[in-house]
Amino acid sequence: MEDERRDKDKHATKSDNSPTPLKVLIVDDDKVVRMTHKMLLDRVGVKDHVAVENGKEAVELHNNGQSFDLILMDKDMPVMNGIEATRTLRSMGVSCKIIGVSTSTSNQIYVQEFVEAGLDYFYTKPLTVKILGEILEKIKS
Repeated sequence: MEDERRDKDKHATKSDNSPTPLKVLIVDDDKVVRMTHKMLLDRVGVKDHVAVENGKEAVELHNNGQSFDLILMDKDMPVMNGIEATRTLRSMGVSCKIIGVSTSTSNQIYVQEFVEAGLDYFYTKPLTVKILGEILEKIKS
């Protein structure tokens, strides 16, 4: 019985860490958040990820021909915020899933504006492995 449980645990760990063929763009001005999102993506098996510091850099990547399956977009950033970047990316024809993330949800008007700019989903920071897993399930379906 104990051997079966160990085999199940090994199998669960192996499948949890198997690579997911997604390319993810992390857009956040906070270096710690970028590093955290990278680690979380690694933990759920997403190994192909790029991180930039603001919305303008995200737009420039797309202008230079890069494409992504998922974008994790911070709302509050210097140079170009997440709302402007999302609106610009959508106007350029970018159709991948864009997930808005922010620590501030107290002002529902800004959250609504972010959603109206073209977000697929909005989550409050910090993201967790569980939340990221839910996001990945949503974009796979």
